[in-house]
Amino acid sequence: MSADTAAPELPFTGERFIPGTRGEIWIEHWHRYHFAARWAAGRRVLDIACGEGYGSALLARRAAHVTGVDISPDAVKHARHAYAGVGNLEFREGSCTRIPLPDASVELAVSFETVEHIAGQEAFLEELARVLLPEGVLLLSCPNKLEYSDKRGFANEFHVRELYREELAALVGSRFPHADWYAQRPTFYSLIAPERPAPWAGHLVEVDEAHPEEASERLSSPLYFLVAASRQRAALAPVAPALSVLADRDDWVYRDYEKVMKDLNHHAALNRTLEARIAERESELARERGERDSERAAYRSWRWWLRLPLLRMGLLR
Repeated sequence: MSADTAAPELPFTGERFIPGTRGEIWIEHWHRYHFAARWAAGRRVLDIACGEGYGSALLARRAAHVTGVDISPDAVKHARHAYAGVGNLEFREGSCTRIPLPDASVELAVSFETVEHIAGQEAFLEELARVLLPEGVLLLSCPNKLEYSDKRGFANEFHVRELYREELAALVGSRFPHADWYAQRPTFYSLIAPERPAPWAGHLVEVDEAHPEEASERLSSPLYFLVAASRQRAALAPVAPALSVLADRDDWVYRDYEKVMKDLNHHAALNRTLEARIAERESELARERGERDSERAAYRSWRWWLRLPLLRMGLLR
């Protein structure tokens, strides 16, 4: 793409993920869309609150057609330019509570990190139910308020209403009674694991340092929930629950973390060196003060002895 036709720049504000943004947010967001790609094959897909468009473009690699919708005119303008060469992909401007698509027009609706950003959550789920075919599938993610905010003492300025698990279950279940739940938690990789007990494809063993002999086959304390939901149980059957891991081929996040730790260690070493030099200098100053005090005392003593004969002769008072 030439400079004169380059996509308008879309800066990272913290509200929408932009590819290249550093940190665990990179792993979290890319993994969700790779996870969704399993469901997108051959389907008509809606990616609601698509933002920059990277996820819609990824889904379009396997989908029959993808429509990305976002309320931001700048985001839609950027996406249309950035992914203009993808033939089965379009972007539309619209609200998630008034999705610009006909009734029963999509087979898969993807909504990642959207519901917590809006007040009209019931209306949003109603719209998703409207645009989905009766046998369609909704893939939705949402922060786990208990882990994301409560335990970390964290407040995301862009989140209007975060949800606990039971609140999210009630919201989704009122329109989509059948669901498979997944738990996501990033580390130096991102892991998405089914909530249902084994057996399912893959093998997960979770332990902790204090009790490594006590293993669990379920991912505890997820930072995010992902729900695959439908009005028909049979609609969920083609994509069986499976363990999903996003591995960083270049160890980009780990190397970034490693660099941060090296910088911290370097600064800590500099601080230790500086503190040692300060302590050494304070010791030198204390020794110099002691020497000066000794010299003053000796001077006063010698001065007194020198004055003594004159005092005895009455020449000094």
